[in-house]
Amino acid sequence: MSTLPTILTAFESKRSGRCFRRSVFTAAVLLIGLLGVSGCSSTMKNTTPKSLATVKSVDLDRYMGRWHVIAYTPNFFEDGKVATSDNYVKHADGTMAADYVFRRKNFEAPEKTWHGKAWVTNTQTNAEWKVRLFWPFTSDYLILELDADYRWAVVASNGGKLVWVLAREHTLPDSVYTDLLKRIDARGLDSSRLARVPQPGS
Repeated sequence: MSTLPTILTAFESKRSGRCFRRSVFTAAVLLIGLLGVSGCSSTMKNTTPKSLATVKSVDLDRYMGRWHVIAYTPNFFEDGKVATSDNYVKHADGTMAADYVFRRKNFEAPEKTWHGKAWVTNTQTNAEWKVRLFWPFTSDYLILELDADYRWAVVASNGGKLVWVLAREHTLPDSVYTDLLKRIDARGLDSSRLARVPQPGS
């Protein structure tokens, strides 16, 4: 989100009056721009249903908790942020809290959190979600790769134009990260577009 695709609370505006109406309009324009620019990139490979095939099963209880963002497809909402992570908490009604945590530019900056919501759209696998961080916008959240011990994951959105590498720890061994890039490329997605996120200890 991060791995969270619709990161629209970046505007952190007051929810009243002209300022809020302007922020909503701006958010909508930027969202359209984000999706459009991603689609027009000459380096983007064609995606197919196979490219976005998810894992066969996700244990939601094991998936909950904090995931550090190791790498992401650069986009307006996440650029310039460090120590980013996604935190998921399952509610009794089956929905999930989906919070994006970050610091701006450096590790000394105050930690901020954007609060969102997620829900499963494919209950047979639990690997396909919808995520909302700014009403009424939602985005797909597809779990493409997942470690058997839930130590790392690869997530995609927007037809594969946005990809994230997530991990339970702040860093991944180079060998593991390289293997995940190969898996991404094998799907016909483009790992060369990914940017590493500065994390403590990285």
